[in-house]
Amino acid sequence: MFSVANLYVGTSGWAYKIWQPVFYPEKLPQTKFLEHYASRLTAVEVNYTFRHLLTEKTIANWLKQTPKHFRFALKANQVITHFKKLRGAEEPLQRFLSSISPLAQAGRLGPVLFQLPPQLKSDAKLLQEFLTMLPRSLRAAFEFRHESWFSDEIFDALRKYNVALCVAETKKLTTPEQQTADFAYYRFRKEEYSTAERRVLSERLHRLAADGTEVFAFFKHEETPESPLYAVELLEGVREKMA
Repeated sequence: MFSVANLYVGTSGWAYKIWQPVFYPEKLPQTKFLEHYASRLTAVEVNYTFRHLLTEKTIANWLKQTPKHFRFALKANQVITHFKKLRGAEEPLQRFLSSISPLAQAGRLGPVLFQLPPQLKSDAKLLQEFLTMLPRSLRAAFEFRHESWFSDEIFDALRKYNVALCVAETKKLTTPEQQTADFAYYRFRKEEYSTAERRVLSERLHRLAADGTEVFAFFKHEETPESPLYAVELLEGVREKMA
């Protein structure tokens, strides 16, 4: 296992048969994918929660298949971020938080990612009102997909509530590197990363992890095995730097 105590690296999902035989063994049944994934990586970002609420049975199965150091980062439900657009979202927020509470109680919950729709423009008052509803115990990260959100006013609001600015790299938009919480959250969304680019990513995460910051980083799940291999390489590279 390539691990660093405060570095959680993975991909956005794990249930991809096309990752066989490069990442998953050729004859491994899909029911064993998570167990194998968690033997090589330290976290996963779950997109399932964007459209569905978790059940206790699902959470119990996840916990059974993964070691105690493994973390599940969850995408906030779309009712909160896309239907309500944060406005008047207290009831769906409480339903969502209640559904994930067994994961939190087990000490296995990573950050919750609130990914806003690309057409939603900056609204500092709306954000502030929403942040007041988040439990202090919840580690939350916000991915803004409209550049109007990238301002000192927004960054200061996130800092006030210890909420991370999700640093996302996409073809259309790259989030500025601003640390607004006592942990960091990265989404590496390019389809390919060159050797040189992967080296730069490793150095970025190493600097944070070496300072004691908890770091969560996820590669795009693309239906090719490169993403989990990138994640394994990054995890191993940072571990070697910190040895």
